[in-house]
Amino acid sequence: MASITFALPETVVVTGASSGLGREIAVLLLECGAQVIGVDVASSELNGRDRFAQVVGSVSEQATWDQVSELLDAFRPASLGLATSAAILDTGLVPTASPDFIARTMSVNVTGTALAMATVLPRMEAGSGGAIVAIASVNASVAEQQLAIYNASKAAVRQLARTAALDHARNRVRINVLSPGPMNAGLFKRHVESAKDGGKFLQTRTNRQPQGRILEAHEVARAALFLLSSGAEAILGADLIADGGLTAGFDFRTGAEGASV
Repeated sequence: MASITFALPETVVVTGASSGLGREIAVLLLECGAQVIGVDVASSELNGRDRFAQVVGSVSEQATWDQVSELLDAFRPASLGLATSAAILDTGLVPTASPDFIARTMSVNVTGTALAMATVLPRMEAGSGGAIVAIASVNASVAEQQLAIYNASKAAVRQLARTAALDHARNRVRINVLSPGPMNAGLFKRHVESAKDGGKFLQTRTNRQPQGRILEAHEVARAALFLLSSGAEAILGADLIADGGLTAGFDFRTGAEGASV
């Protein structure tokens, strides 16, 4: 079959690499021959694999990024990438969102992304440039009930990345946003588990998908690798929606609703 090949950075820092989308991004990168520095509060099952190194710690703490810097200084990669997948999702309403609840979400989702970028950007600019993929969400632009704080954090990630894309474009750094929809992975699964009737909630969400299924995390991970690759050289400051068509329209009708299709 016909095929096409794009180049990836020699080393890619991946946050949230122990589970969900972050893990799938790390696995695909390793399969493609890249070196991966995984950053997560939990130890990764990928430890021990060739070309994988992990820093265990919170992405919202500078000490974690000091350890990442030490690894980068030791590896001295010819090219560098970053994918910021670490995130937390808690359901709730604004009146019940305590300062601690808000701070926890913002520190991981927003501060963690900013610290990651602050760590790699100077190295990218001092070298041959680099590619950054900031993982946001369709919830950055489309509201979803009971997720006000999470949605706000992902909107902040989206604008953080798009603005930084302009700030650093002349220094050969490409920064883009990847906005997934629901995936069969940690955050969405926890959202389902928080529902009063998880089975009904899952079926409703599945029916909303034009393809009639929830995406797998490895499918979205491929989109992240594309943005990291040389194939995306013309793409900068963009928001790639990877939601299986969920937000292509305001509603998807199957015919069961009594409407024409």
